[in-house]
Amino acid sequence: MFYTLGRTVVKHYEGSLGAALTAMDHCFRRKRVGLLKPLLSLSLVFASFLMIHKLKVSEKDAVGVKHMRGAGWCGSECFSFKKAVAKSSLGSSEAPVPGADAQRASNRTSATWDAQVLNCSEDASVRTQDWFRRLDPRFHQFVLHRHCRYFPMIINHPEKCADGDVHLLMVVKSVIEQHDRREAVRKTWGKEHTVDGKKIRTLFLLGSPTTGKDTKNLQKLIEYEDQIYGDILQWDFMDTFFNLTLKEVNFLKWFNIYCPGVQFIFKGDDDVFVNTHNLLELIGFKVEERKEADLFVGDTISKAIPIRNRQSKYYIPKELYDKPYPPYVGGGGFLMSSQLARRLFVVSEDLELYPIDDVFLGMCLQKLNVAPELHPGFRTFGITRRRVSPMNSEPCFYKNLIVVHKLSAQELLKMWSVVHNEDLICARKTSI
Repeated sequence: MFYTLGRTVVKHYEGSLGAALTAMDHCFRRKRVGLLKPLLSLSLVFASFLMIHKLKVSEKDAVGVKHMRGAGWCGSECFSFKKAVAKSSLGSSEAPVPGADAQRASNRTSATWDAQVLNCSEDASVRTQDWFRRLDPRFHQFVLHRHCRYFPMIINHPEKCADGDVHLLMVVKSVIEQHDRREAVRKTWGKEHTVDGKKIRTLFLLGSPTTGKDTKNLQKLIEYEDQIYGDILQWDFMDTFFNLTLKEVNFLKWFNIYCPGVQFIFKGDDDVFVNTHNLLELIGFKVEERKEADLFVGDTISKAIPIRNRQSKYYIPKELYDKPYPPYVGGGGFLMSSQLARRLFVVSEDLELYPIDDVFLGMCLQKLNVAPELHPGFRTFGITRRRVSPMNSEPCFYKNLIVVHKLSAQELLKMWSVVHNEDLICARKTSI
């Protein structure tokens, strides 16, 4: 049966991706769940191939999702949204409140996600200021719209934290196209399971596809992926580098609403290696020392200053920020307590958004008078910064560290297998 279905997908792939997606719809209706994972992966490959060759495909709009091609910080039109109803794995949705035509004020005690409708216009008063006229044009739209903070949800899972007390919530920043990375995380450190009675749950944070991509079919594919795994949170803002801070604040608000029983959060990228055993041990040590209230641990960067190289991804003009950064942790992976996460949410609402998410969290911590803790087990710049160094592929380092950045999906799967092989023998320091 799989061979016949595979031939059907290939045949339709030569014509259009739309028919392949229709075939997937048929599979869902007939509940042939065993075929979904390989079929999804195959369809994602086909979608990428089609986009590379710029073939035109047509597909019916995704059922139940009012998704616009708006987005990110690309212009005032990118911040205008229609009503969006967030899907949940429980088969219910949070209905939009009628008559709301402007951005809703944040409600810290809200029981549900209340950013159902957003019509965010630019802050025209900024244009009259001298510093804005001198500002690099690349930052104009970010500054004009940085008061746009909370966005409608396309996919929601309010039940994720409802299954009793969750000891550790793994929160992973990803983009729609990186299906292979998410799949690798699910098979390794992001696998949901229980260790010594401690529940571990996983969520992936996504925005919407960027302009110029096959928006409708990518959205359709991510909905199928979520139907299989039920571990995706998606907001209706464009997935761009500057919008990573939006992922940060929208997640903090989401966590504050839906996760009263979670104790700890690991937050990281989809291209890191995480040794979950060592991470749980670290949490255990902090609990024993009663230091979990202000727990925020990672690869701390101190005394950093804004990068002025205009070619750098992290370039910040003087007009936007002209003083040293507060201590912050590399966003590749860090650990924090739920108590601190809730306080970060509250203080974040009073701070202007900053285009670098790692630094923005450092600003929030500074406001709380909390210093992030440096831990040598978090290597968000690799085991050594020289990518060609053999140390970066030495499994015994991975066995003794907590977080290592960065690995491809294939490298992660391979390293995970090697590190968890009982035949792996690593030297240990001993004293006589």
